[in-house]
Amino acid sequence: MEVILREHVDNLGRRGELVKVADGYARNYLLPRKLALLATEGNKKVIQREKVKFDVKEAEEQGVAQAIADRLANVEIDIARKTGETDALFGSVTNADIAESLLAKGFEIDRRTIQLTEPIKKLGDYTVPVKLHRDVTVTLKVKVSAEGK
Repeated sequence: MEVILREHVDNLGRRGELVKVADGYARNYLLPRKLALLATEGNKKVIQREKVKFDVKEAEEQGVAQAIADRLANVEIDIARKTGETDALFGSVTNADIAESLLAKGFEIDRRTIQLTEPIKKLGDYTVPVKLHRDVTVTLKVKVSAEGK
């Protein structure tokens, strides 16, 4: 089934593109969430008219993401966790913990944008990528330290 994307969809395409997807994916995911329209002649004309608005919206989103990235570049967060005798963490530090620490510093970042490949389970300094926009990624310095030391 051919659809026209109304929003950027990772691993599929950009806003305004005509893409071919499986029928079920279009019917069950893209169309109900208004991420795409069926590729009819009328919808193609509608998308052409909206293309200018899409470009302006895209530039605005990227500008906002870049401004946040510039502010985040100098931020270092410190997360204290309980440790055992061998300095192994009880539990782990996840992207939700990092998002919570950022919120305490005044940054409202969605935890899904924090691209932690696996939870942090040891003390130390880490760099964690945060994808604010598909073209804007910033690395965040995270220090995991022992609680009470």
